[in-house]
Amino acid sequence: MDSADRRGWDGLIPDVLGSIFSKLSLEDVLTVVPSVCKSWHKVVMGPYCWQSIDIEQWSDQQSHLDRIERMLRMLITRSNGSMTKLSVSRLQYDHLFSFIADNSRSLQILRLTRSKISDSIVEQLADRLSGLTFLDLSYCDKIGARALEAIGKQCKFLGGLCLNMHPIDVLGKPSQKDEARAIATTMTKLKHLELTYIHLDTTNVVEIISNCPNLEFIDLRGCWDVDLDNSWLKDEFSKLKVLGPHVADHLEIHCCWECEDSSYYSDSVYDYESWDEFDDDDGTLEIILYEGQGENSDNAWPQSP
Repeated sequence: MDSADRRGWDGLIPDVLGSIFSKLSLEDVLTVVPSVCKSWHKVVMGPYCWQSIDIEQWSDQQSHLDRIERMLRMLITRSNGSMTKLSVSRLQYDHLFSFIADNSRSLQILRLTRSKISDSIVEQLADRLSGLTFLDLSYCDKIGARALEAIGKQCKFLGGLCLNMHPIDVLGKPSQKDEARAIATTMTKLKHLELTYIHLDTTNVVEIISNCPNLEFIDLRGCWDVDLDNSWLKDEFSKLKVLGPHVADHLEIHCCWECEDSSYYSDSVYDYESWDEFDDDDGTLEIILYEGQGENSDNAWPQSP
C-alpha cells in the first residue's frame, strides 16, 4: 500500500479517537494525549472522551477537596451533556449535585460514594435523573428515606442500588425501616441491591423482596437483626441470591443461598455497563465481594485541572 493511501491516527474521526482514548488512564488523557497533535487536543477538549467519567479512585485520594470540584466541573463541562456514566467520591456540597443534575440528560450510571449531599437536594432534583439504571450512594450518611423515595418515584428504570454503610457510621443510629419502606414501595424493578451495615430487621427485608419481584441479588452483610434462614423464604424466593448477614471473607460462600455455581470474587463492585451484560445466560447472578478503600493520601496529580 502506498504511504499516501494510509490514513494516520490524526485522520480518524473524533468519536473513534475518543473511544480509543477512553481506554487510557485519566492522567494520560489529560496530560499526554493533548500534546501529541492539534486534532488529538481537540478531541480531548470535546465530549468524545467524556461520555464515561470515572474519577472515583482519584477523588478518594484527595486531601484538598476543592480539587475534586474543579476536576468534576471541567470534565462534565467537556462532556456537553453526553455523559452516560459518572463515578466520583467525596462530594462535599449540594451545589455540586445540582451541577451534575443539570448536565445529566444522558446519565444512566451514577456513583457518588462517601459524599455529603443532603436528602433535600436529592429530593428536589431527582426528576432530572430519570434515566438512571444504577445508583451508588454508599457511605453517604446524610441520605435517608426522603431522597430514596424521590429517586424511586422519578427513576423508573432503576435496576441497581447500593446503599452500603461503614459499621462505625451507623453506631447508635435508630432503625432505618423508613429507608427500607421507601425502597420497597418505589423501586419495584430492582435487580441488584446492596444494604451492608444498614439497621434493618427481618420484616423490613421481607417487605423489600416481596415488593421487588425482579430482585436477583441482595447484600445484607452486617445487618445483624435480619434472619432469612426460613424454609418458606427459601422456597418462595429460591432464585434470589442473599449475601449475609454474616460477614464472609474471600473463602466463605456458605452464607449465600445456592451460590455454589454463581460465585465471583473481585476487588471492585460490578461495573454495570448495560443490563444485557448484567444478566447471565442461565438466569443466575454473580456474587461480588469487594474490599474497602485504603487510607486517604494526597495525590498530587493534577495540581490544577
